[in-house]
Amino acid sequence: MNALYEKVNEIMEKAVAAGDIAGANLLVLKDGSEEVYCQCGYRDIENKKPVTRDTIFRLYSQTKPVTAAAAVLMAARGEIDLAEDISSYLPEFSQQNVNINGERKAAERRITVRDLLNMTSGIPYPDDSTEGGRQAGAVFWNMEQRLYGDNTVTTREFSELMAKNDLVFTPGERFMYGSSADITGALIERVSGMKFSEFLKENFFIALDMNDTDFYVPESKQERLAKVYNYSENGLVECITNHLGMRYERDIPPAFESGGAGLCSTVDDYSRFASMLLSGGMYKGIRIMPEAAVKYLTGSMLHEEKLWQFRQWWDWMSGYSYGNFMRVCRDEEQTSLFSSEGEYGWDGWLGTFFSNEPKHGITLLMGVQQVGVGKAGTLVRKLKNAVMSEIL
Repeated sequence: MNALYEKVNEIMEKAVAAGDIAGANLLVLKDGSEEVYCQCGYRDIENKKPVTRDTIFRLYSQTKPVTAAAAVLMAARGEIDLAEDISSYLPEFSQQNVNINGERKAAERRITVRDLLNMTSGIPYPDDSTEGGRQAGAVFWNMEQRLYGDNTVTTREFSELMAKNDLVFTPGERFMYGSSADITGALIERVSGMKFSEFLKENFFIALDMNDTDFYVPESKQERLAKVYNYSENGLVECITNHLGMRYERDIPPAFESGGAGLCSTVDDYSRFASMLLSGGMYKGIRIMPEAAVKYLTGSMLHEEKLWQFRQWWDWMSGYSYGNFMRVCRDEEQTSLFSSEGEYGWDGWLGTFFSNEPKHGITLLMGVQQVGVGKAGTLVRKLKNAVMSEIL
């Protein structure tokens, strides 16, 4: 696949030369076999350390598909009911109130587990435009203030603090991107009786040989953790920022294990999780998830009338629906990507990207660390379209 490598490499090198990104890598598999791997630029500009195949990236929201898989696995085991009120598992949510334009009242419908997985819970991220969003902002500010002390917020405490807040709308009414995945992580922890990280290790990471995936990066691997970069009038500069209740350094096991944003990983590690999904739950002859669970995880989608905010936030996702913390392609004629019906995946705040194409057996992963996705979003769309053009 020399032609594919040359095309991908040229696109990535132009992005690095233009200062769009510090560096990145791209891995593409087809039917479990590697089609192309390419790396360009630096994980550490100041010390001239290049991006390598084992570079570790902060996944941020690319954590969410793993969290969804864990929840659906528990449903497959009969340990949780996707239609159940979450207060059955998280009693702190026994009082659920909605605040619309300053008017607070009891929620007419309760949050279900499925509402969490579909981002229809009404639980927001920090947002100054709504009362619930402002209350969420206060929770995350509290976490930031305690991040380097002896009293850091735990996964359980995060759920308890968020449960006191107002919802932005009646659960089930519509999609809104928010803290639902973090609450899902807390739910998995509470029901399983295990730390969320331990549940993921026992059920996914160990069996999938995901040895570089965790909620922190130990000292022996810190040298491989990519720095985060932002744009400035002087070019790219390192952006040392704590975000969404997580330490920039990722150097110690966190008390708060964020189901929405906490994992760090490599493209090879994540490709094993992605390949397991494409194989209907199998990995190296071992069943990781039931086939029916994978089908539900990757095919359950919101109805069109609930998706207006989804398209409003990400206009490039026209043609897509949403479910189980992932985009799912419904109408390939309407997308900005060369995607086929049923393609699914998600990306992260720093630009990491995951795509599975079930119709063609293709997995595409990009690793990058650019604040707010930035120009990495444009780059990965160029790369995906180039890859699909060559392979198909």
